Amino acid sequence: MSLVLYGHPFSSYTQKALIALYENDTPFEFRCIGPDTPEHAAEWLRRWPIARFPMLLDGERQIVETSLIIEYLQLAHPGPVRLLPADPMAALDVRFLDRYFDLYVMSAMQLAVDTALQRYPMTVEKGRAIASERLERAYVWLEGHLAGKTWATGEHFTLADCAAAPSLFYADWVHRIPETYPALRAYRARLLARPSFARAVEEARPYRSFFPLGAPDRD
Repeated sequence: MSLVLYGHPFSSYTQKALIALYENDTPFEFRCIGPDTPEHAAEWLRRWPIARFPMLLDGERQIVETSLIIEYLQLAHPGPVRLLPADPMAALDVRFLDRYFDLYVMSAMQLAVDTALQRYPMTVEKGRAIASERLERAYVWLEGHLAGKTWATGEHFTLADCAAAPSLFYADWVHRIPETYPALRAYRARLLARPSFARAVEEARPYRSFFPLGAPDRD
């Protein structure tokens, strides 16, 4: 087996890569980075001292940054589910939505989490309030964008949906998607029902106590 993924099941970005792997039943070895596997952490840090996961190894080739990992998988290990369209303009739309979910949903959610972990010099309440304001703005745009769509860019599941699934999953824990956004709420529900993401969610379930703001009793 040539593919190895370093990461943690509860990590949103690790889940993003796992979704792509599961969508195409791509064989790989998962090496969990945690206190019980110091050898995995040591090898990961030796290869990538920036200390961000996931990291994909294909033989001796190393790929980091989740969007690039998913594009690499399509190039080097393609499967029946094409996560980036062949048409360049359609691919540009997918890349935009991928960036939208990472930068405006995931990053906003992460601000609240990082504040709770005391990584920023502000109160937990202040960090969550800023995150909620940013997420609300992101939700407004998504509600309009998703009207009439099954997935992020239309009828096909893509890289953008790999980004959307963990982004919206955790964002909803920080700032609940209001009922006034029915298209967005329905989209999140479809993502949770997608077998690839449902599998990632179940694999992460034992680690929910890690969520510093307290994981809600749902999902």
